Amino acid sequence: MKHVDSESPSDVARWLRSESTNLWPALLGSLSLRRSRCIRKNCPACQSGEQHQSYVLYGRANGRRVAVYVPEELVPEVQRSLDNGRALQDLLHQAAPRYIKALKRQRAEASKSKKSRAV
Repeated sequence: MKHVDSESPSDVARWLRSESTNLWPALLGSLSLRRSRCIRKNCPACQSGEQHQSYVLYGRANGRRVAVYVPEELVPEVQRSLDNGRALQDLLHQAAPRYIKALKRQRAEASKSKKSRAV
């Protein structure tokens, strides 16, 4: 891999693809364990204060908060996907300045070559 100060936009794209290869499935949001009462009048769990627990994935869609029920057996897979989503988000944050610098460098080199051809 080229040094970061001399990489091209395609180098950055190649780096991002190689780093993100193993980050699927990837999700954004948060997984929460919630406790709530049920609708049964004489539920022992609700009467004892223990209530019923369930997992919910919270996220955003079209600017609105959404919640999706997650069965307990899927929690490890969803949590791994959320971890991958955060890792992918970190990679995108790293890629942004590198890509902009590479674009600027490419533009400067193109400008230099135009000037040298004109002379």
